[in-house]
Amino acid sequence: MHSPLTRRGFLAAGSGLAAATALPALSGCSLVAAADSDPHTLVVHSQLGTTSPGSPTYLAGLDRFRKENPGLKVKNLINGDDLAQVYETSRLARKEPDVVMVNLYDKTLAWTDVGATVDVKGYLDDWGLRDRVRPEALAAWTDAKGRLRAFPYFATNWPIAYNRALLDRAGVDAIPTTGDELIAAARKLRAKGIAPVTVGGNDWTGQKLLAQIIQTFLTEDEARHVYSTGDFGSRGAREGIEYFATLRDAGVFADKAQGLTSDLMTTQFNTESAAMESAMSSALAKVPEKVVRHTEVGGWPLADGAVHDKPTILRTYTLIGFWISPNGAKKIDAVEKFLRFMYRRDTVSRFIQESGRDMALRSDTVSTDFPLVAAAQKLGSDVSQVLLPDVYVPPAATQPLITATSTSFTRGTSAAKVRAALETAYRSA
Repeated sequence: MHSPLTRRGFLAAGSGLAAATALPALSGCSLVAAADSDPHTLVVHSQLGTTSPGSPTYLAGLDRFRKENPGLKVKNLINGDDLAQVYETSRLARKEPDVVMVNLYDKTLAWTDVGATVDVKGYLDDWGLRDRVRPEALAAWTDAKGRLRAFPYFATNWPIAYNRALLDRAGVDAIPTTGDELIAAARKLRAKGIAPVTVGGNDWTGQKLLAQIIQTFLTEDEARHVYSTGDFGSRGAREGIEYFATLRDAGVFADKAQGLTSDLMTTQFNTESAAMESAMSSALAKVPEKVVRHTEVGGWPLADGAVHDKPTILRTYTLIGFWISPNGAKKIDAVEKFLRFMYRRDTVSRFIQESGRDMALRSDTVSTDFPLVAAAQKLGSDVSQVLLPDVYVPPAATQPLITATSTSFTRGTSAAKVRAALETAYRSA
């Protein structure tokens, strides 16, 4: 796989990022300011700080950290989906922040390999923090060469949310567990003017649900091969695509799903315009209380001949981690104080209690104020877990897969054309 983050890739990325995009994204701070060389100033670059779930808890945590460490200043830089692009630009100038809080996905997959961030395994062990991390999270954040890319932090469960009140109104007696039951439920819901399954068919939410459905007939090893190579020609992959196309053309998904986004999906479910959605923990935490009262979580219904014996969910431990940059390695004492604080049990508990976040760290705290998140955490033998493909998809194929996803959710697109669109997304990888 050709990495887009080689020196040449970095330069190409930097030249393509207009100042109008990069500089305002740093909330008025220049890249020079972002790279404060003062050893008593820690620069943290995060997606938390605006409307992202957990932002109030994070900002309050920074205030507590500053009070506990009066001799250490903390600059907090905030970006949304363009964080990786902005970080790469700052790294090219050798003025990158010290710590980066972002998920393992797309561009970030190559960061440690090309020296944009450092292997943190030694720090984790030297600071005695390994036992705080769930083993599954350590495995997910470790690359093929044994390097730990970042300190794991946020995780997520990704079940299907079912609005029982809407299902009851349509005469659907039980949550569907098979494809036939799902199709029958969709027909009854549509007869009542209710959208069945809402999904962001034009963004990452649709991509994840599509991948989940395709894996109906794939073992974990087979799924890993499919999403690493883009080879959707195996019998299991073809059967999964055919299952998806059957559900789509039977009207299971909301109208014009190929044009919906994650925000529109969430709005449809939360306003009770749709009866079902594929909802990660952060979405479950936003469901209004009046809807929560008659919502249940479970897995995606299976087809006959599935390799799984229970409806499926997604789960990942790579949602947000703390990456250390080469600049951060020069201020490692300050970074250690910050990481120890963020790993403290009381800090972790606040994210669970106040924000409904799932964590990649060990904790006995339960999201009592976020009952759907707590219910998803408790899903055990009633569901089967399938592979989240993020860490296996080559970075160059990530965005093309979103385009292929929109094509896939367009009703009438044949299974063969869906397969071709998915495989085409890998040709530049």
